[in-house]
Amino acid sequence: MKLFTKGDGEGFVAAFVNNLVQLLILASLCTGVLGFSSELIYGRILPGVAVSFLVGNLFYAWQALQLAKREGRSDVCALPYGISTPGLFAHVFLVMLPARQLAVTQGIPDPERFAWHAGLVACFLGGVLEFSGAFVASFIRRHTPPAAMLATLGGVGMGFLGLAFFFQIFAAPVVGIVTLALVFMVFFGRMRFRGGLPATLVVLGVGTGLAWLTGLAPVGGADAAPLANVGFYPPLPLLGELLAALGGGHLFAYLSVVIPIGLLGVLASLQNIESAAAAGDNYPVRSSLIANGLGTIAAAAFGSPFPTSIYIGHPAWKKLGARAGYSVLNGVAITAVCMTGAMSALTWAIPSEAGIAIMLWIGIIIAAQAFEVTPARHHVAVVVGLFPGIAAWAMLAIKSAVAAGGASLDAGLVAKAHAAGAYLGGGFALEQGFLYAAMIWATIVVGIVDRQWLRAAAWSAVGAVLALLGLMHSYALTGQDSILSLPLLDWLAGRLAPGATLFPAAPVALGYGAMTLIFLAARYFTVPRADDEIA
Repeated sequence: MKLFTKGDGEGFVAAFVNNLVQLLILASLCTGVLGFSSELIYGRILPGVAVSFLVGNLFYAWQALQLAKREGRSDVCALPYGISTPGLFAHVFLVMLPARQLAVTQGIPDPERFAWHAGLVACFLGGVLEFSGAFVASFIRRHTPPAAMLATLGGVGMGFLGLAFFFQIFAAPVVGIVTLALVFMVFFGRMRFRGGLPATLVVLGVGTGLAWLTGLAPVGGADAAPLANVGFYPPLPLLGELLAALGGGHLFAYLSVVIPIGLLGVLASLQNIESAAAAGDNYPVRSSLIANGLGTIAAAAFGSPFPTSIYIGHPAWKKLGARAGYSVLNGVAITAVCMTGAMSALTWAIPSEAGIAIMLWIGIIIAAQAFEVTPARHHVAVVVGLFPGIAAWAMLAIKSAVAAGGASLDAGLVAKAHAAGAYLGGGFALEQGFLYAAMIWATIVVGIVDRQWLRAAAWSAVGAVLALLGLMHSYALTGQDSILSLPLLDWLAGRLAPGATLFPAAPVALGYGAMTLIFLAARYFTVPRADDEIA
């Protein structure tokens, strides 16, 4: 098989535009949400992104050539690869934003570096988990029902990619609604544009044109300097920063985000490898997952806080005629964009509103997939598993509004909200470790539906342990944010404040424990009933 074919050109355009939209969203989140400086974004984060892109895309292109040579074929398509979309939003909203708010509240010097370090730690740990997952992915998949894994991811899709962008679409309706209509026509209506133009390129072009007509662009207004950050930013290993980050108190604080996102990334990559096998390209699972993990570790080592993933859509790229060359071209082009500061000009010319319809579509697909690939009897488990992710996004929106209004987020406000029927305390408890909660509750419901009482009891017992340890449902209010509270770790380190509660989520743990006993005893006080029998 040749390295470059005619189909690689079409595949490259589609892959590059998709990745470009993601980079536009990434840059806008780093600037608008996290308040990161241009020096950090263009000098450290994007060069780290470049390394992770290049490592993965070149490996998967080489892997495709090896498979073609081994099987004597010329129609092998490389696995698509890039930044993990759920990981991107999880690391921004669930790791770096809380870290920055914590630093500001507690007067920690250099909140920007503190938040960036939190992202580096999350990325590095996620990469280690992805690497390790190459050896245990099959075991995890056997013992975790699809409804639990996909509902957990679906909650992120519904909340952070779905509702968040749906709100933004109606905040800029001319751009948002038009591009959303185009996206729905192409992807839900299965239409294509005449002339073979890539759908994402057309959507981005239309959105950008409307943004300029309606005043959303140029971003930053007339005083912006789009070429100010154009230059050469070579990727440099930042092992000193990574080591400082690992020793900066971030290691345990974000495990409730890192572990579930990492596990979901492993299983999603595994499913995408299986999807490629179904399309005729049977890649070795272990080496594919190891390369993905190494790509994420490389990202952290060179300054990027964003994990990578094997993408969905291999069959679509193969139908375009893409082989190995599109992966090489994609890696080189994204590397060039990230290392030259060109993103500053692109983000000036193309506002995030131009591409948010594509991101919303991704969120919808992620949520819909949870229903498509799970048995109909488990759909109730999927719905239950969606709740924690949606709740976590809602709490983020509430906290942002409270902070913007200048109010203090404290026990007094929570008490007033409870008196008004808005149970913020329950929302804060559900928000902390919501990825664990989604997986646990969905699996419990699967166990109940299938009358597997031991499975339901085992997972509810896991919930009790996690809550007792403070890794789930344990929160503290800082005045501007709610954060995961880990007093047990403070006690072990000898820094627990006098009078502090050692197990703040003990009531929730007690609830999980009681539920465990109910499931263990269920066979003794319940009997199956017919479908048409009234409960």
